[in-house]
Amino acid sequence: MYKGLRVAVVVPALNEEYNIAATVYGIPDYVDNILVVDDGSRDRTFMVAQAIDRPGLEVVRHPDNRGVGAAVASGYRRALEREADVVAVMAGDGQMDPADLPQLLDPIVTGQADYVKGNRFARAEVWRAMPQSRLVGNILLSLLTRPASGYWHLFDSQCGFTAATRRALSAIELERIYPGYGYPNDLLARMWVAGVRVVDVPVRPIYGPLWRSGISLRTAIYPVLFVVVRSFVWRVSASASGRAASRVEAC
Repeated sequence: MYKGLRVAVVVPALNEEYNIAATVYGIPDYVDNILVVDDGSRDRTFMVAQAIDRPGLEVVRHPDNRGVGAAVASGYRRALEREADVVAVMAGDGQMDPADLPQLLDPIVTGQADYVKGNRFARAEVWRAMPQSRLVGNILLSLLTRPASGYWHLFDSQCGFTAATRRALSAIELERIYPGYGYPNDLLARMWVAGVRVVDVPVRPIYGPLWRSGISLRTAIYPVLFVVVRSFVWRVSASASGRAASRVEAC
């Protein structure tokens, strides 16, 4: 437990057989449950994850690749079933520093927020650590996600290092989260409609020497732009129809 809260960490993983063990072993001991979600990997990710000797570890497997958003949603649902008070997300590729996890949890402990997300741009080293392709894409998508989500004070919309309360996750329809790479943008819009208090905190950007960018206009930027536009339309429509009446405070 962390300061009286039962904590679960969801680890979405796709073809991470060489990183998943280090990622899981790096998660702090105060985390009660670790839920690795193998999203249809074609390598040995599932077998490696199952062999890890760590208390509270559970491995969930998608037979087919559904997308990172679907993997996170599966982890969220299982964490709620395990009665977690707070659910964090840490990717299976080792690009999130476990030492930053308390920074995401503390605003929840103090009652400042119901959903906390990492902001790598709040750390000066991001300009030399993050590959140029990601810098450009993240800045563009972050600026567009502000009006789309309604959270004008947030930045680094694509950072998946997050922590959410049980109340926040119960206030949204997890099965409707966008299944692919653009899920953080869609999730923020859903949080806004549900009245969830969201803040971002500085987290360290991590990119290894062998990291290669999978982001391109074709594979990521264009699809996420579609999600951003769709999220804006959905948020405005949902708010106008009164769906925002189901606030997180009522959970």
